[in-house]
Amino acid sequence: MKISYNWLKEFIQTDKSPEDISQILTGIGLEVESLEKVQAVPGGLEGLVIGYVKEAQQHPNADRLRVTKVDVGGAEDLQIVCGAPNVATGQKVVVATVGTTVHPNQGEPFKINKSKIRGEVSEGMICAEDEIGLGESHAGIMVLDADAEVGTPAKTYFKLNDDYLLEIGLTPNRADAASHLGTARDIAAFLKIEISKPDVSAFKVDNTSRTIPVTVEAEAACPRYASLTISGVTVQDSPQWLKERLAVIGVRSINNIVDVTNYVLHELGQPLHAFDADAIAGNQVLVKTYAEGTAFVTLDDAERKLSADDLMIGNAEGPMCIAGVFGGAGSGVKDSTTDVFLESAYFNPVSVRKTSKRHGLKTDASFRFERGVDPDITVYALKRAALLIQEVAGGVVSSEISDIYPSPVQPFSVEVTYRNIDRLIGKAIGQDTIKAIIKALDIEIINESAEGLSLLVPPYRVDVTREVDVIEEVLRIYGYNNIEIPTQIRASLNNSARPEKDTVQNAIADLLSSNGFNEILSNSLTSSSYADSLDNAVKLLNPLSSDLDIMRQTLLYSGLEAVAYNQNRRQADLKFYEFGKAYFYEDGKYTETQRLAVFVTGASAQEQWNQKASPVSFYHLKALVDGLLSRLGITDYTTDEINTSELSYGLQYNFRGGKTLVKFGSVLPAALKKAGVEKEVFYADFNFDTLLNLVRKNKVVYKEISKFPSVRRDLSMLVDTQVTFGQLKQIALKTERKLLTDVNVFDIYQGDKLPAGKKSYALSFMLQDEEKTLTDKAIDAIMQKLIYNFGKEAGAEIRK
Repeated sequence: MKISYNWLKEFIQTDKSPEDISQILTGIGLEVESLEKVQAVPGGLEGLVIGYVKEAQQHPNADRLRVTKVDVGGAEDLQIVCGAPNVATGQKVVVATVGTTVHPNQGEPFKINKSKIRGEVSEGMICAEDEIGLGESHAGIMVLDADAEVGTPAKTYFKLNDDYLLEIGLTPNRADAASHLGTARDIAAFLKIEISKPDVSAFKVDNTSRTIPVTVEAEAACPRYASLTISGVTVQDSPQWLKERLAVIGVRSINNIVDVTNYVLHELGQPLHAFDADAIAGNQVLVKTYAEGTAFVTLDDAERKLSADDLMIGNAEGPMCIAGVFGGAGSGVKDSTTDVFLESAYFNPVSVRKTSKRHGLKTDASFRFERGVDPDITVYALKRAALLIQEVAGGVVSSEISDIYPSPVQPFSVEVTYRNIDRLIGKAIGQDTIKAIIKALDIEIINESAEGLSLLVPPYRVDVTREVDVIEEVLRIYGYNNIEIPTQIRASLNNSARPEKDTVQNAIADLLSSNGFNEILSNSLTSSSYADSLDNAVKLLNPLSSDLDIMRQTLLYSGLEAVAYNQNRRQADLKFYEFGKAYFYEDGKYTETQRLAVFVTGASAQEQWNQKASPVSFYHLKALVDGLLSRLGITDYTTDEINTSELSYGLQYNFRGGKTLVKFGSVLPAALKKAGVEKEVFYADFNFDTLLNLVRKNKVVYKEISKFPSVRRDLSMLVDTQVTFGQLKQIALKTERKLLTDVNVFDIYQGDKLPAGKKSYALSFMLQDEEKTLTDKAIDAIMQKLIYNFGKEAGAEIRK
């Protein structure tokens, strides 16, 4: 939100500098994200002075140029060559002296130098209004009033004042501060000064010749609707002061009527809308909804299909405006408008938000209506706007104010106790201070006792409905920095399970990062096109867009989108991991699980002078998965081959009881196509919740490193093709539980030299005794048992 320092000072009388105001606002919860000096026109008219043309003679060498003598209040007159057709003796003009940088409306700024033009010396430039940013005309030089004082800086003559723009990071709950009035209210409360609101006592109804009846059919969506008619206005450019005031906060001037509505919106926080009264068919206004699919053309000339829930401002023939969001193309104020119907309303925030999201329209009005404007300021803002319109466009108020407000919005009743205030603030700040702050924030004290206060909070403070909210208000105005840090801090012991989730997550992240992986963080919202079944999807009632309409059920597609993004930028060799949650709706309940996703694609390592780059394979990912589980101390699991809706082939590791630890393999081409990925990607999906539970159950056992050497023995065997290495490893470890420390496969062969349905495994076995050196006799006995059990349980034939 943008706030003008000069505009702010119209509400509060203070000599605080812009920097001081920034610090105050940040300290009371309205964080100022930036502060910059703003000039009313580019360059601020620096170096420009008022001059008097004493002579204007024909240039001896050019028909369209004149040589002038100009008095600018200096010791000597300046000779200036001027090409404007309207330059003449006796004029008061704006002069850019030598050394001045001129900022024209079009083109780049340029510096005025002393020069010769067709043989005649020129010591400056007599300026047109578009050459110095004061207008659009280039028909000739600016000719000022005769009473303009020679030598006066142009900045002073045109009454230009530098301003400062404060950019406030307004949080969604602070709708009350979405205006200069709201911001000034907080500053006044902090500084303990009064606030001055614009005076509307001059408002009066001149006649009732143009009364336009209003009917509100949708009272729930429009609790209050106020309006009046102003006749005889002249639509034209806004005066300079109004243009400048809006320009500082980045609002483009349109015309004097529309500019007034924008001015009041940013001044008071109340959105307004002006209609051309002659465009209101049937001379009646209807606040209602229309049939589903009704076509409506908005101000941007786009045709939109209305929802049956969209609140509209209409007339006898159809809709004119999307209430609280956007105007229509046919009912707005035009250059030919003479009578204006002015609207000031309070719309239901939920209704406006849904309509705004539905049509993808974000406006200054919808921003405020969605968060909740002040229902009690409606008529005041209407009077303020009417007076301003009369000031800048003329006209008379030609109707009574129509204020339809059948069920007034009530203030919030809140009870607070001094004990809780002191307890939560951490300091006794005094009852008088508490009451002064509460009153300064427009909160009414209706009853006071020794224990506390009974309060009525105005309805525009939509975020102050509980005792703790009031205490927060008191604290932020009192000042967080005024609360001393206590010398004694009390804390309770945390009995949460160890190791903590973050400890395990950091250990995994360190391992993956050390192996060249980069962590990614993706949006939990995703497209329903990625869902296997929408029946189990967690759908959003009010999605931000059609591409973000459900909560993700897997981390696969968010990771693939990151892969596609990088591959499209010539980054083909990728290693990613992500910690995140997956969300499901099952058996009438919403559930979420913590996942760890790992992605690898491209080359396993960069190409070097002594080796070529080789592509990653399934086994690169398997090695990583095995290493990660080993790092966590998880070794007791079974292995199954799988084929899922995400993986074309892969493995699944299961813990006892059927709990899935991880699924990993090659991603299906159909899934790659959905995310726009063209190259093969290998993906692992860990159930992080299960990993964490297993890690917490692990008991760390330390033992001395054996003094005795280990021994390796190898076996080559023929087995059926369906026999896996995992099965052979389990047989081996079951056969020799004490001395067998490791089993590994170092060769696999399957081909025409072997019998049909057979494959060859070459396994290595590591044996070690903690108490003595193993003898050949003991080793041979173990190997014979292994050979026997491999043959018995797996049908293995030992190859000699």
